[in-house]
Amino acid sequence: MTIPTSLQQAAVNAAETRALLQDPAALRHSNKPQLRRYEVSSLLPNGNIAETRHIAPALPLFDEAFCAFTRGSLVETTTGPIAVEDLLPGDLLITDIGEPQPLVWKGTTSLMPARVDSKGRQHRLTSFMADSLGLQKPMSSMVAGPSARLLRLPSNGSGRSDGSPLLIPAASFQDDMSIFETTPPTVVDLYHICLPQHAIIKVGGLEFETYHPGPDALKLVSYAIKTLFLNLFSHVDNLSGFGPLAYERLEF
Repeated sequence: MTIPTSLQQAAVNAAETRALLQDPAALRHSNKPQLRRYEVSSLLPNGNIAETRHIAPALPLFDEAFCAFTRGSLVETTTGPIAVEDLLPGDLLITDIGEPQPLVWKGTTSLMPARVDSKGRQHRLTSFMADSLGLQKPMSSMVAGPSARLLRLPSNGSGRSDGSPLLIPAASFQDDMSIFETTPPTVVDLYHICLPQHAIIKVGGLEFETYHPGPDALKLVSYAIKTLFLNLFSHVDNLSGFGPLAYERLEF
């Protein structure tokens, strides 16, 4: 599919409008944001599947919507485990909220984790060895992306005392033994998925969240960035369309 020139120009314009939120002195010494291609599969109201390609600035807002699971990650569905790259909108995923929920959105992008961008960021992955978080958790070795969060009880010192589980970034579990950082020097395909509501799914035997941008994700972005972002999701018209978070997030 050819990406219309107008969409490419819109992405460039949106990237440049971020300058309004930056210190002009710092802006003179910074490079323009890198652009990245994002691919989306969506479930339409009539049951059909739409596949689209988008060009947008490689900002955390966009990358976090696509960078949770690596190719080969096995997602629990009503028909058994399916590799994330083989999931199709409409497939029923097993969740923690009772009845299975249909996949309504799947996003994918490709990037090189070892490459440092113009802002000094890297997209470090987290490798889990089998049974590193308990018996069959995960069932076999797996690699999570930088935006993956697991539902776990917080460790001591988290500031929580009510015993409720939190959504915790996968990278925070690294112990340099059975769970460790990895930055492959080659291109890696990364994925994320949406259900009709934010929920917990099992991937490789671990409990991960589905995608939700967070209630404040668009608070400080320009109108152009907001428009580009919402254009990625045909099943929502605004941020409230993602619904509430199923669990509180613990940020690091």
